Amino acid sequence: MAAKKTKTAFVCNECGADYTKWMGQCSACGAWNSLSEVRLGPAHTDSRAANFTDDRLSAGKGYAGAAGAGRVQKLSEIDLSELPRLATGTGEFDRVLGGGMVPGSVVLIGGHPGAGKSTILLQTLCRLSQAMPALYITGEESLQQVAMRARRLGLPADQLQMLSETNVEQICHAAKEVQPKVMVIDSIQVMHLADVSSAPGSVSQVRESAAYLTRYAKQTGTAVIMVGHVTKDGSLAGPKVLEHIIDCSILLEGSHDSRFRTLRASKNRFGAVNELGVFAMTEQGLREVSNPSAIFLQRTDEISSGSVVMVVWEGTRPLLVELQALVDDSHLGNPRRVAVGLDQNRLNMLLAVLHRHGGVLVGDQDVFVNVVGGVKVMETSADLPILLSIVSSFRNRPLPQDLMVFGEVGLSGEIRPVPSGQERLREAAKHGFKKAIVPIANTSQGQVEGMEVIGVKTLAEALAAID
Repeated sequence: MAAKKTKTAFVCNECGADYTKWMGQCSACGAWNSLSEVRLGPAHTDSRAANFTDDRLSAGKGYAGAAGAGRVQKLSEIDLSELPRLATGTGEFDRVLGGGMVPGSVVLIGGHPGAGKSTILLQTLCRLSQAMPALYITGEESLQQVAMRARRLGLPADQLQMLSETNVEQICHAAKEVQPKVMVIDSIQVMHLADVSSAPGSVSQVRESAAYLTRYAKQTGTAVIMVGHVTKDGSLAGPKVLEHIIDCSILLEGSHDSRFRTLRASKNRFGAVNELGVFAMTEQGLREVSNPSAIFLQRTDEISSGSVVMVVWEGTRPLLVELQALVDDSHLGNPRRVAVGLDQNRLNMLLAVLHRHGGVLVGDQDVFVNVVGGVKVMETSADLPILLSIVSSFRNRPLPQDLMVFGEVGLSGEIRPVPSGQERLREAAKHGFKKAIVPIANTSQGQVEGMEVIGVKTLAEALAAID
């Protein structure tokens, strides 16, 4: 009997597009000489690698989303009972995940080198291993290096099972024998499949390895956490399809000169997106910060111009942060506009609104705006605080220490309401703020005890309130 001919495809290493024949240029992304040949092997014949199902699945008790584990059902017949989530033991981590890890889910956590990805996952698995089977796969470090870190952090390491391996088939075979509830892959960029001819870290290897591990997670109900590298601009490295395969995408951010780290979810099929968790890097590893507003409001007793406190909404809770602005004479023909933690284009738009509807001209001034603490604010509630801080710096008139501001500014100078206004006011009152300038529509539900709330309709009214 003649041997079956091996099928091949050509995959772009830049964007992941595939073709039936080799081409000099990828028509999807325009890259030259980026196509590499990939062997399309036959269906998995190794029963150890292909059959992930355990006794629970063979008995018909499949997990939600398990491929091939159930039968065709009507929508009304589907059991709506929720699977119990696996608590990580860290409140901030559980908050970002939406209440804990869902069995069978795949979580991708990314971050710059040294941000603390391996540290927080090692802490989490050491705690989980005391109550359930847990497996930590390390492909970048040796087992001795991981053990040294666990000893230095003082973590309970007597129950956590470790494996140093980069072959995905071997990992799934070992995991089938251990049957862990939670498994960590550190990292997905060093994993590889034998059937894929490209090098580990390439687009095709990352894509196929992630798809293989996702299929294992769905069929066995194991919660899989994959560590991913990031590029220079802070986005996850690898093909874009990687973010579509996984269930939850989390980014661990933090500068090297700060001991605080923020954990933010950009995609979550089981919870709210843009949820924020705050951690502090200590000698014992990452420790959660239960009251993030306190660390971002470490203001000096001396009142300075250009500083104001605003309340932003992060996921499901309000967060108080300080906004600073500096306006100075420009010695250049084109004055500079610098926004750190804010949208640069929105700053330019707000300066035009300030000139047109506020009567304040800063066209010949350098304008610098910064969000203290390294927090990235993308919502529109920061519009009014930005303008008031700029006016305060331009006129050299400090704003009251106990003043809090939020509100969206329209192009015609109107102050628009923002969601969850009462929750923002109550959070500010809890931290001792006595005065607030907010959109008048956000004051319709009544005053907050112990706080003077000033509702404004236009930018002119807001500027008059600080004079």
